[in-house]
Formats: sequence, C-alpha cells, structure tokens
Amino acid sequence: MEDKPIVTATGNQQVSNSPEADNSVLEIWGRHPLTGHVTVSGAKNSALVVMAGVLLCSQPCRLRNIPNLVDVERMAAVLTALGVKIKREADFLDLDPSDISHTRAPYDIVSRLRASFFVIGPLLARMGVARIPLPGGCAIGARPVELHVRGLQAMGADVQIEHGTVHACIPGIRKRLQGANIYLDYPSVGATETLMMAATLAEGETVIDNAAQEPEVADLANFCRAMGARIRGVGTKTLTISGVPSLHSTDYAIVPDRVEAGTFLIAGAITHSKISLSPVVPEHLGAVIAKLQEAGSQVVVESPNRIALIPGAEIQATDIQTLPYPGFPTDMQAQFMALMTLSNGNSMLTETVFENRLRHVAEFSRMGANIRVTGNCAVIQGVPMLSGAPVMATDLRASAALVLAGLGAHGKTVMSGLQHLDRGYEQLEQKLTKLGARITRLEGSAAQAAAESEELTPTELSV
Repeated sequence: MEDKPIVTATGNQQVSNSPEADNSVLEIWGRHPLTGHVTVSGAKNSALVVMAGVLLCSQPCRLRNIPNLVDVERMAAVLTALGVKIKREADFLDLDPSDISHTRAPYDIVSRLRASFFVIGPLLARMGVARIPLPGGCAIGARPVELHVRGLQAMGADVQIEHGTVHACIPGIRKRLQGANIYLDYPSVGATETLMMAATLAEGETVIDNAAQEPEVADLANFCRAMGARIRGVGTKTLTISGVPSLHSTDYAIVPDRVEAGTFLIAGAITHSKISLSPVVPEHLGAVIAKLQEAGSQVVVESPNRIALIPGAEIQATDIQTLPYPGFPTDMQAQFMALMTLSNGNSMLTETVFENRLRHVAEFSRMGANIRVTGNCAVIQGVPMLSGAPVMATDLRASAALVLAGLGAHGKTVMSGLQHLDRGYEQLEQKLTKLGARITRLEGSAAQAAAESEELTPTELSV
C-alpha cells in the first residue's frame, strides 16, 4: 500500500513548511516603549507531545489552545502520514486516530522536527511496531535517543537502529509492552514523555525514576489521565504508571507557553516598560521571575492566571545556570542573555543542558555586546547601548533573543533566519506591535534589500 498524501492542518494564520520564511526578514526599530497586555499562546512543547499522545487512543480527541506554528503543522503532517485524520478550527484540533494505517513516520518531516520522534512510544504501545527515523531540529547540540531506546527495551521491546531509522517491535506472541522499573541517567524531558506514553498501555506497572518534572511533562500526564491512563507522581521525580488495556476519547486544553511568557517579560524589562500577560501559570515561571527580580524588575501576580512586569530604573547584572525544571530553563537562556548585555555590571551565564547553545553570542557582538565565551560559560560585561545591525537567527530561542536585543537597541536591527522564529512563536511581531513596538516583516525583494543594507542614517541612529 502506498503512503497517503501528507495533509497538514490549517488555520486562520498561514503557516507553511516551505522555505519562504528563509527569504524573509524582520526590521526592528529599537527604543520604543511598550505598554498593554499580551495574550499568551498555548505551549508549543506541550502541543507537540500531546498531539503524539493521541496515537494511544482509538477514538477521536479534541485538543484546545493549540498554537498555530510551523512545528505544529509538521507534527500534524507526521500524524496524517500515519493515518490520523486532523481538522483545525481556531485554536483547537480535532484528531481521529481510529484508523492507523502506517507505522513508519516520514523521514522528510521527522528530520526537521525532533519532537516527531515522540510518536515511537504511543505507536509501539498501541500497534506493536514503530519505525521512526532519527530526529532532527535545531542545531543546538547532540540530543541522543539512547534513554528512549533503553527504556523501551526494559519494557520488553526489540529495538534496533539501522540506516538512520529506529525499528521497534514487541517480539514473540506478546501483544503488549511489559511494566518495568526504569532509571533515567538524566532527567530527559523527551525520554520521560516517550516512556510514560508507552507505559500507559503496558501490562503491569512501570516506575520511571529521575523523571523530568517540567510542566510540559505534567501536561502530557494529565492529558493521558484524561483519556483514562493511571499515572501517579505527576510533577515529581518518580512516575508510577499502571497500564490499562485501552484509552478513551477526551477534550483537553494544553497549558500556556511559559517560554513565550518569559520572552515577553524580558521584552518589558529590556525596554523599561510595564506590560501584563495572561493566561499564565505563575508557578511555571518561578526561576525566570526570580532572576528578573534580581535584575531589578518586579513581577506582580495580578490574578491566578495574570502577571505584570514593572521595570526597574536600571538593569542589574545577574548570573544564571541552566538546569532541568524547576531550575532556570535552557529555553530562556538566550533571551536572558539579551537582557544582560544592557545590565549594570558583569554577568555569567552557564549552559549545562545543551553544549552548542551559545551561537547567538556572535550576533549579539555584532550589535555591540561585550561577551566572552569559554566552554559552556559566557561572561557578559554590560554596555550602555546596543546598536542596530543585520543579524542572523541561529536557532529557535536565539531568534527571539535577537528580537529582544533589537527592541533594546538604538536604531534598526534587520534579522534573517525567520524559519526558526516561526517554529515556536505564534504571531510574535503582531503581539509586539500591539504593545507599541515598531517591527515589520519584509519578504521578497524588500527583504533582500533590507538584509543587504548595513548603513543607518543619522535619523535612524537617533531613534
């Protein structure tokens, strides 16, 4: 049987898997104060894994608060290729996984979306076999799948990696994976999610020790529980999953995106502007809020799902070290570095999660930042002013960080590499414009002209 054509979900905002964003640029005019309220979208990292989790169920499910992003489109394409019927309206997805017709995920999509590898757990648990190409995604360092593989093997799966594809099956006459005690050498979010999903349909009890505690892991667990899974210890280092024969339909809303919320909080701090955000879960932002307060801003919880940033008179130097949750998130490191480039004093940022996630330093330096990198540490000596410059986004979070730097800089910043930005931020420039930022997306010949122009007029420099 030939694979069915890949049909992705569509929504009101046009999002494409084509390389058009590669040819676009953002023009960002800095030093414009922001004011007003930001509506935070659903969490990208939750949306992707919960979409994969739908494969566990043989009945239709509805997912709400799903952001309209390139990565969501790519995950929809993977699921469609497996036989899931998907319909999108507004911010919700209707997914019907009742007729899974294929167990091989398409390489051309998986190679561009690391999160699509998560389908291996639910696909194996429900269908007894899965063939998933090794994943791709942002070039921020090695993110091996050994923990996923070892955990599935502990549950009785036969797993082989051949020619760049992971082949997994339940051997012999057994129909289900078997419960197991699994210890993760590192609290990997992806491995925790993969193994938790696989365990929901396993025979017996599975215990995952040293599990990741990120809010997105808890969100996936709550989604699985809404389908009838039996999971205890959600939000702790030990997850206990008692397998059930099948799961049922559910209507589930994912949590707000804590990384998008943190990015907007820093936008307020770097522009010395008061802004408010909702919906948010303040507890998910604990480390980011603590470091923003060390840097001189105040973050006020105005209601259970609404917070406001009140900027300080100046930005104070602050050290951070990225760590698994509840530590400071690696997905906020680049954005916080942008803030520290304009701080009063010296800061040290230590990246412990990904070994290649300081590539944005070179782009900050083009704008006048004073940063020295040794290994996985960056020492930032704050400067009085950044200057607008042509910059290139190197990964998803670096793209947001360069937008923040542009908001705080004098003059015009022209940022290319928007294919990274569009993977993870829903309508970022529209939301910033609503707050008062001067930011425009250019395409085609206008984008090329802007990207090639490196001279700023005296008027531009005085903005």
